[in-house]
Amino acid sequence: MFGEFIKEKRLKQGISLRQFSRLVGFDAGNWSKVERGLLNPPRREESLKKIAKILGIKSGSETWKELKDKAHIDAGRIPRDVLSDAKLVNSLPMFFRTFRNARPTPKELDQLIERIQKGARTRR
Repeated sequence: MFGEFIKEKRLKQGISLRQFSRLVGFDAGNWSKVERGLLNPPRREESLKKIAKILGIKSGSETWKELKDKAHIDAGRIPRDVLSDAKLVNSLPMFFRTFRNARPTPKELDQLIERIQKGARTRR
């Protein structure tokens, strides 16, 4: 998820894997594993901001939020903003139970995330 997202953005910018790795400060072999989903993405906010800047992703934009969310998901973590919302945290067990029974495909999950994001934007 995160790795594919970054690779797509990197290639659109015309940045090679080695060049990107150098700019981000990662070993090219390890970064390749991140892009293939074999290693977890960086966890530090500073690292994610650096990646976003290299890819021309504006901080606070929807693309920035997507980058952060995909990094959290691939690292198996729940984003802090979700954890700080008591209503969302209380809904998580039901959410997980629903998905465990339904077994959605990755495409279906992406579509659900998009729908949730659209719903969240309309509530603001």
